[in-house]
Amino acid sequence: MFRQMRRGRQQLSAGEAEELLRYGSSGVLAVHGDGGYPYAVPLSYVYTGGKIYFHCAKEGHKLDALQRDPKVSFAFIGEDTIVSEKYTSYFRSVIVFGRARVVEDESERLTALRALAEKYSPDRPQEEREREVSSCAQALIVGIEIEHMTGKQAKEYVGRARTGEEAGQ
Repeated sequence: MFRQMRRGRQQLSAGEAEELLRYGSSGVLAVHGDGGYPYAVPLSYVYTGGKIYFHCAKEGHKLDALQRDPKVSFAFIGEDTIVSEKYTSYFRSVIVFGRARVVEDESERLTALRALAEKYSPDRPQEEREREVSSCAQALIVGIEIEHMTGKQAKEYVGRARTGEEAGQ
């Protein structure tokens, strides 16, 4: 059902793709928008437990589209270094296909909220993060069940070992 990457030599392993998702700060969610037009929106997210989670308003274009059709694509660029003398960029990216759903289970919702708080405010005391999570009782959390994921890197990176800094660590 999903296409194979045309330039398979540049494909990242599943582990490398997951690593990029884990450390990224934002991506672009694409849904089937109004009137048959694609609707792509940048958002903050967390990748945990093999799923992508994000929070959103309880109404709006994105949620209407997800309720109409849960199939989504999520794209993330983990690195994009311009190399002007070569008229190119060296990149690493991930594309996910899956189905999005509003998280109804309270335990899963709180786990996702805690993971978001930890990711975006790791320098804050845990007690403070917990208070923030508790104050988000009305927060709507959406989870993406991943059906297919591919990562790709610039051909210049093929065969190179990544350093911790390149990996986002």
